[in-house]
Amino acid sequence: MPEKVSKAEVMNYLDKEIFDAIPAYLKPIEDIWQPADLLPQFESEEFFDQIKELKEKAAALSYDLLAVLIGDTITEEVLPTYESWLSIIEPKNEDRQSGWNQWLRAWTSEENRHGDVLDKYLYLSGRVNMKEMEISTQYLLADGFDIGTARDPYRSFVYTSFQELATNISHRRVAQFAKQAGDDLLARICGNVASDEARHASAYKSFVQKVFDIDPSEMMKAFEDMMRKRIVMPAHFLREKGLPKGSAFRHFSEAAQRLGVYTATDYVDILRSLINEWKIDEIRDLTIAGEKAREYVMTLPDRLAKLAERISPQPSEYRFSWITM
Repeated sequence: MPEKVSKAEVMNYLDKEIFDAIPAYLKPIEDIWQPADLLPQFESEEFFDQIKELKEKAAALSYDLLAVLIGDTITEEVLPTYESWLSIIEPKNEDRQSGWNQWLRAWTSEENRHGDVLDKYLYLSGRVNMKEMEISTQYLLADGFDIGTARDPYRSFVYTSFQELATNISHRRVAQFAKQAGDDLLARICGNVASDEARHASAYKSFVQKVFDIDPSEMMKAFEDMMRKRIVMPAHFLREKGLPKGSAFRHFSEAAQRLGVYTATDYVDILRSLINEWKIDEIRDLTIAGEKAREYVMTLPDRLAKLAERISPQPSEYRFSWITM
């Protein structure tokens, strides 16, 4: 690559490597798990017994854990928003066979199973007002999101790296709490989803690493910019019927913080892990602006950690319309 490159040149240069990420980080459709592998199937002679057992075990889940699970499910169900956002990053490649477009379709196809399996589990659990949950899902699709990346590929790769790590933590912790509550099925479901998210995070992190190798200063500035804005979760506009945009997300986040499913400390830990993995302190040939961006990123975790220490989870009297019992 030439010394001074445009983002269009970088994306074109990386196209084959992004295409090669499909077999490296995604699984063949014939081999990967499907919701039908995990949930009771009607054709089985044991179907009704399995449903009864599912409902009995779901009854033991705590209110906060169920609220977090529902919020996670709605987040996964709004996949069309994420796909449409990633499909218009600049420079937009109209070639359906480009590496980026093929990656995006393959990634979407894996992600699509997550909302499917979680939604079906919640329906069978008997603990959820599905209509109210579906209303929130439609609201979130209609409201969209504003995650601060515009159409910039570098910022989008930082966001997806961070967000996939965050969802991995959330699903993995829900799996742990479900297992403690005796719900082995839910633990298995969330564990499988978390494993997918970990692979996806590795892919997006590898894209960032490749950009750092080619266009270090602009990549560093994009990293800094996203961290100044703070990484907001894709469901940050989550709401319930009749309530303002984003109100349900605040209560969902508070429940996750109380339980320890996803906390402010986790946010800091993810940032530290990205700094270490991308070897931010070792990157060379930065411009003055790039060096300033690195300085900000390197000093940020300690400042955020001090803020995280001050957060004291508080009980809440708020009750979601999603939960029936």
